[in-house]
Amino acid sequence: MGSAGVQIVCVALGILGLVAAIVCCAIPKWKESSFTGQNIVTAVVNQEGLWMTCVVQSTGQQQCKTYDSLLVLSSDLQAARAMTVISCMLAVLSVLVLFAGADFTTCVENEEAKPRICLAAGVGLLLAGLMLFIPVSWSASTIVRNFQDPTVPQKMELGACIFIGWAGGVLLLLAGGLLCCFSCRGSGGSGGTAKYYSNNPSAPSKNYV
Repeated sequence: MGSAGVQIVCVALGILGLVAAIVCCAIPKWKESSFTGQNIVTAVVNQEGLWMTCVVQSTGQQQCKTYDSLLVLSSDLQAARAMTVISCMLAVLSVLVLFAGADFTTCVENEEAKPRICLAAGVGLLLAGLMLFIPVSWSASTIVRNFQDPTVPQKMELGACIFIGWAGGVLLLLAGGLLCCFSCRGSGGSGGTAKYYSNNPSAPSKNYV
């Protein structure tokens, strides 16, 4: 697969990872109520996200309320707020930079600068993937630890956003890794034009690419 094909794949992976990061940031499904071991059927499910908490009735009615203060959040969700937003911003910026420096666009006419631009976009996608993967894994670890702690009265389970965040982080890391590998190979292989000069003035000059 040529460099243009790899860049198209990386753009697709980056956009999918960006969508996953936005979903994790917006939807309040990081934590959900757990009813393991209870014989009764409850009519209320509590859901917690980065910005609000929701109560879902068995009838499908949902009521959400934003957090009154940042201090009421646990430490993992406080860090997840900042890191998830930074991940979304880095992913958007990296995809735009990749579009500008890709071989299938003409935004940048300097062919020697394109591999360096794509390399910068790859590094940005790697950072975006880490910024998404770290808070999701941290929150998942906290939820599992509290679930296994008998002193915690309200048990919570992993929400859908945890799994979406893991998938989005993997997509961003994969896109950034592929882009960095192929960009380094392209910049190293296109070392420019090597010129051969002869000591004989009458001899014709030869250029080797």
